[in-house]
Amino acid sequence: MESSKSSEEENQESSPFSQTDDQYKDIIATIPRTKGLGFITPDLCLYQDFWYEPKLLEGIMSAQQHFKPQSNDIIVSSFPKSGTTWLKALTFSIATRAIFSKTTTSPLFIKLPHVCVPHLDLSTNRETDVPIMATHIPYDSLPNSIVDSGNKIVYICRNPKDVFVSTWHFIPKVMQTGFKSFPLEEAFELFCNGLCVYGPWWEHNLGYWKASLELPEKVLFLKYDEMRKEPQLHIKRLAEFMGYPFSMEEDQNGAVQNIINICSFDHLSNLEVNRNGKCFEGPPAVIPNSAFFRKGSVGDWKNHLTVEMAARFDSIMDLKFSGSGLNWT
Repeated sequence: MESSKSSEEENQESSPFSQTDDQYKDIIATIPRTKGLGFITPDLCLYQDFWYEPKLLEGIMSAQQHFKPQSNDIIVSSFPKSGTTWLKALTFSIATRAIFSKTTTSPLFIKLPHVCVPHLDLSTNRETDVPIMATHIPYDSLPNSIVDSGNKIVYICRNPKDVFVSTWHFIPKVMQTGFKSFPLEEAFELFCNGLCVYGPWWEHNLGYWKASLELPEKVLFLKYDEMRKEPQLHIKRLAEFMGYPFSMEEDQNGAVQNIINICSFDHLSNLEVNRNGKCFEGPPAVIPNSAFFRKGSVGDWKNHLTVEMAARFDSIMDLKFSGSGLNWT
């Protein structure tokens, strides 16, 4: 598990900007573009019915063509700002608890969860004995090597009102120098029109939701809000699905609660690596680890959205999710 590489080298290899390929750039140059809520720039391009920043799309195209999962890999997926950091920490802790129960320090104490569980479309750097990879790629655009395999997929969704507010706060912390973030009202309109990176958010959610109904043994669909309310219940369910169930002895000895504590927002956000560390280093992006830890709460949208904005979100959800069985009530 230990690597001889420096933290700087690990960050560079984990950077989405370390992967470039002229063939993908040539294709992307022909794709329709528009202004939207990107994380690094407001320049979004449409590919397979979803919006991406050009640099991110290079990694997605490369993954579609080249990514080969290990037979025991578990793919952790989400729409951005939907609980990704927390789910990575939880799945990593569940899968590696037998190894790190013999030591006093989990790698999560010294590494950002995004380093412990790298995105398959952003990084070529992984530890092969940790069978977890992550992605924001929509279900229908996943590499065929994943869809056609027996690999399990865990997806987490979150109330889109909180997703939007979290996204709006996140963008100014990581946006490339020279670009201005959008005022809340303008960002709201873009988000509601699906013009956000990896959006539309409703199509992203629906893709994994439908897959979980059709292939429940392969795709687990989790709700962030429900997990926050009953973490013990859902973490046991998650571990069972992953193939790492908690034994009765572990349960009695507090193993589940220990993982909850280690992966809690308060614990992770106050670690030195997450308060002062950086990731994705190298031009044009330097992202402080602290950008991934704002509040992690449920219902913060009430502090930002007007009654009219909230009603607009509700009407979109009612329309887009009608008949699917997916809701946030």
